[in-house]
Amino acid sequence: MPVYLLSDELIFPPPHLASEEGLLAVGGDLSQERLLLAYRMGIFPWYSDSEPIMWWSPDPRLVLYPREIHISKTLKKVLKKGVFQITMDTAFERVIQACAHVHENDDGGTWIVNDMVKAYRRLHLSGFAHSVEAWRAGELVGGLYGVSLGRSFFGESMFSVMSNASSAALVTLASYLNEKSFDMIDCQVTTTHLKNFGAREIPRKRFLKQLKASLSTQTLKGVWSLDS
Repeated sequence: MPVYLLSDELIFPPPHLASEEGLLAVGGDLSQERLLLAYRMGIFPWYSDSEPIMWWSPDPRLVLYPREIHISKTLKKVLKKGVFQITMDTAFERVIQACAHVHENDDGGTWIVNDMVKAYRRLHLSGFAHSVEAWRAGELVGGLYGVSLGRSFFGESMFSVMSNASSAALVTLASYLNEKSFDMIDCQVTTTHLKNFGAREIPRKRFLKQLKASLSTQTLKGVWSLDS
């Protein structure tokens, strides 16, 4: 499959034209309009400082349905004890910076490059991107961030500097999304860690069909809170 070179025009090729690895296109920009269009089409950016912007749509797709999340016995005990204080949208900037640091390579590079940080900060200020934070004794010890459109949440990254911190954030997010009647959390690419929570691979074609249905519902924009 060819990899498409994007121009300034706000357009993407159809996701089914992606390569076997999931790479669909390169180039373009990280404007809010392009990012939101990408997510609506089941496409996301993933690249490093030394590369052009790369756009992906893998097949299969890893998806976690909030109502199906699996919580281990150990994590249930942690949640029951209230080891962490969980909040939403109170420290987006700190969460994304921490995620970037966690994913640094040996040479200091990371796929959460400065332009990505700026782009998702804009989405957060516009009410489309959200963070979940895990605190312990007033210190930020874990969290995650992602983008919300329709009844779908597109998980981008998570970090943890204390055992079970990001896991507690994920479980809390799933509970919140279930209460809000969200359809799915897009986990993008497969990891054993997320599969342990009940995430499963589905064909891209099925994912896109479910996404289309999910986007027919109005997006829950603005600041999210566990109290709302």
